[in-house]
Amino acid sequence: MKNIQVSSDSNLSLPIRNLVALIFVICSGLYGFFQIQERLNILETSKQLMEADLLKKADQTPKNLEMFMLIEHLSAQIDKHQEELDQNVHTKVLLIEAEKKILKLEKDVEDLKNKFRKANGGSHQ
Repeated sequence: MKNIQVSSDSNLSLPIRNLVALIFVICSGLYGFFQIQERLNILETSKQLMEADLLKKADQTPKNLEMFMLIEHLSAQIDKHQEELDQNVHTKVLLIEAEKKILKLEKDVEDLKNKFRKANGGSHQ
């Protein structure tokens, strides 16, 4: 193997085709590096924006939870009122039946009074 000595006075002879190819490879490498760098910057910016959006949405979460709790509370109240309403409908039916029985009893009492009056000679009213 031949020793190569390099100094500031050394001459280098290189075909122009190789020189152009070398410059092209270096420029392509730099271009690729800067493209990768730009892509990383875009991804980092996108990540920061997404994190900011998530934080903003996280701030809204307690409000949403409060609304859900209120909805659940109101739902329970509606269920309670529905049960009471159903009981009131049942009570109304019972009251109608009781009113019919009371009217029948009043009629029976009047009939008994009339029979009693007839039996006593009709002098008492």
